[in-house]
Amino acid sequence: MADSKRDYYEVLGVSKSATDDELKKAYRQQAKKYHPDLNPGDAAAEAKFKEINEAYAVLSDSEKRAKYDRFGHQAVDGSGGFGGGGGYYSAQDIDLGDIFSSFFGGGFGGGFGSSSRQRNGPQKGANLKYGMTLSFMEAAFGCERDIKITKEDICPNCKGSGAQPGTTPETCPSCRGAGRVQQQTQTLFGMTMVTKSCPTCQGRGTVIKTPCTSCGGKGRSKTTKQLHVKVPAGVDTGDLYPIRGEGEPGINGGGYGDLYVEFRVSSHEVFKRNGMNTSCDVPITMTQAALGGEIELPTIDGTVKYNLKDGTQPGDTYTINGRGIPNKTNPKMRGNHTVRFVVEVPTRLSETQKARLRDFEASLTDRNYEKRNGFVQKIKGIFKNK
Repeated sequence: MADSKRDYYEVLGVSKSATDDELKKAYRQQAKKYHPDLNPGDAAAEAKFKEINEAYAVLSDSEKRAKYDRFGHQAVDGSGGFGGGGGYYSAQDIDLGDIFSSFFGGGFGGGFGSSSRQRNGPQKGANLKYGMTLSFMEAAFGCERDIKITKEDICPNCKGSGAQPGTTPETCPSCRGAGRVQQQTQTLFGMTMVTKSCPTCQGRGTVIKTPCTSCGGKGRSKTTKQLHVKVPAGVDTGDLYPIRGEGEPGINGGGYGDLYVEFRVSSHEVFKRNGMNTSCDVPITMTQAALGGEIELPTIDGTVKYNLKDGTQPGDTYTINGRGIPNKTNPKMRGNHTVRFVVEVPTRLSETQKARLRDFEASLTDRNYEKRNGFVQKIKGIFKNK
């Protein structure tokens, strides 16, 4: 048996020179990862948890550690390792509250902040999420919407107690109101203590002998509620808008969770958006591009007049400051709007029109086509050296 065991330092993931603090830190990290409460029904995780406890039981004891360093597993097996009178490490010794708070940060699915000793105490209700699709303009300038949500709420008949009116829940005889029970098991590695939710009361600490006829003893029932939502200007796809206290009710007197409205913004047929900035393409004719002139540019506020300069090239842009999307927290601040000019080449020309264009083209020189002339000169330079 001893030969098949992994090295204790390897089990904890530390070096042989690890300090007591380093050992303790490594043990807590590994034990949290494989704790039976976090891996219900997982035999592999349970075996790993026992292996971690066995390793720490030896390495945390300076006398046993010294023997192990000199003689290996045979020095401690059956004489003070995890078994053999060396004591046991309870799963309850590990505070699971910090695990849940690090995973969820107090966000969705609230109520994970308490330790295993306080799980029958007040817990905040679950947060909910509602998806809302907005048009491009609704998201830009804000709007108001009425929405309906279906959620669990406190049963109006029993006021959340779960007991039929006129009766009250009683203290659970199995856990005496703690909501948790401990189970001690003798294993190959010694004694293991695991703390679990009380199977009699499902962790509530109380039992209901006369369940409410409306909710079946759950203390809550499905309800549909209508809410009026004021969508702020400037929201974008993926933004979450919190409505405090409109989630589900808490447990054991805990407060309500929150409702989060998640936005999805539809695309627009003309405008594009990048954060607070907007943009669009504006087609212009060859004549407008060559001669310039006054045109109208579209923005999300309406059109604005603009004097197009002569010689405008395809892809040239013009930016109008302060005509983009309002800032979500300060609507007076706005992004910019950029217009990109697209020169449209005429199609379906008549023979007369084609003839006039040929005459016009013949009247032009390289001076009129600086880009084309420069490109031709570069090509000549490339092949001149070959």
